[in-house]
Amino acid sequence: MLYFIPAWYQKNTWCENEQIWYVRRMHTEFDDTVKQIQLFHRSRAFPYQIMLLSFAPNFRHFLHRQSVFHASYWSCFDAIQGVRRKQPVVLSFHNLKWPANIEFVYTPFVVTALLCGEKYAQIEFGEDGNPIQIDLYQNGKISRRNIYDDRGFVSATILYQDEKPLYQDYLMENGAWKIRRFFQDGHVEVNPKHPEYLLVSQEKEEVRKFSKLSYDSLDQVIFETLASYLKLADEKDIFCVAMHDRHTTVLKEALRGRKTILSFFSDRCMIGKNQKAMEMIKRADYMIADSGENLEKLRTAGNASAKHMTSITPYDSRTDFGTSRQLDVQKIMVPVDGMEEEDFQELIRLLGAYVTEHNGVQVHLFTRKAELDRKRNLLSRTRKYLEQAGFHKGMAEEETKRHAAENNLDESLVPVRFFVEQCVDELAVSKCMREQRVMADVRKAPELYLQIASISIGIPQIVRKKTEFVEHGKNGVVLKDMKKLGEALSHYLDTMANWNEAMVYAYELGKKYTTERLMEKWKEVIRFVG
Repeated sequence: MLYFIPAWYQKNTWCENEQIWYVRRMHTEFDDTVKQIQLFHRSRAFPYQIMLLSFAPNFRHFLHRQSVFHASYWSCFDAIQGVRRKQPVVLSFHNLKWPANIEFVYTPFVVTALLCGEKYAQIEFGEDGNPIQIDLYQNGKISRRNIYDDRGFVSATILYQDEKPLYQDYLMENGAWKIRRFFQDGHVEVNPKHPEYLLVSQEKEEVRKFSKLSYDSLDQVIFETLASYLKLADEKDIFCVAMHDRHTTVLKEALRGRKTILSFFSDRCMIGKNQKAMEMIKRADYMIADSGENLEKLRTAGNASAKHMTSITPYDSRTDFGTSRQLDVQKIMVPVDGMEEEDFQELIRLLGAYVTEHNGVQVHLFTRKAELDRKRNLLSRTRKYLEQAGFHKGMAEEETKRHAAENNLDESLVPVRFFVEQCVDELAVSKCMREQRVMADVRKAPELYLQIASISIGIPQIVRKKTEFVEHGKNGVVLKDMKKLGEALSHYLDTMANWNEAMVYAYELGKKYTTERLMEKWKEVIRFVG
């Protein structure tokens, strides 16, 4: 059995990332473990199971969003709380016990419960319309927060004092509290009336008693439960760990003597920064990086043999013919997150000069940051640098202001050439990229997913640094001098011949990263470890 231990944590806590439906998603849910599970789920080449260490009362919804709803998993908090249910249940807040004369007020975002004209509760819903949280109030102040499991019961409750969280109870299916975590110092108490946790492995159940009724931290409770479960696992089982600071301390000891594969992902790359992680690196049977660049960092920091590590991109390539050729305009996608201000200013100057000389070309500044003012901020900086370079700042006008000016029939308007694409999750990124004619990622380190997506869609890439996903002169250009950005763009936009050649080569290069090829690499790793 291959166990995947993911790093799905909310703000580095032992908690999932499920959020209220109307709150803007500030991060992508995609990471290396998600893609690895999808890979094994589709291929069915090797038995696997997810080993979930975080508190995730809405985990079934997460699996559904990732198209792996039927994936097998073991939840540490299900074991701690003694939860046996597996299937989601439709839960209506109307079926909960409410005081007599309660009145529900429906708003576009939440449902508010009023009792004698005063706010009694506020009901929050998840993205699938299921109630995930109910806040209870006394005298206008929050007194309790109930967190609901998608399997139809209250999974946890937080008690407040003067609107500050005092402690959190993790509950059994019948509503009795199992463990209580105090926010002030983090210590955990076990309910002496229910001092057991439940281990379910291969359809077998075992009930164990906690070794203590009080623990210094939640980490210790998780470690004890996990260690007990691992004793039921086969010695030949392999554990693929998504490296993350949150669980390194627990896993360093729990997996001692076990066959381990460590997975390093760019967005949470912690190579050489954590001493406990370094201990895991030295003991690991194999290490996987998501790119050749991170593999080199790992090789240097880990002081490990090259035979025990490799790079396997978590993203597989798929032939996806874009729609850019069908559009009247030529869109240039330009990722800007993490770019230094001086480089951004120079980039805008070069792009401003290019679009001024070429009609029918648009620049789409790409960002994954989800802040509400992100678009406005980027366009404001773009206008500033365009004006400083001697170009008309109206080329980066905001859409709302432009519409107002157009309604007033202002004939002095210049065409808008700079737009902002704000995409957080991969689905939005893919939709955006299908309309782009060229991807120019001129940051110091181009993003891995964007490079794979460019190969899949067949659009040329312009980068500053050579990677395994760009062959200079074939499917893109490696810029040694930023001043030649305009020449590189013209190479692919002035004639379709060069663009078509790049598309054909990109599709050929993509054959190295198909699901089948990636699965072959994984099989080699598993054979080596096993």
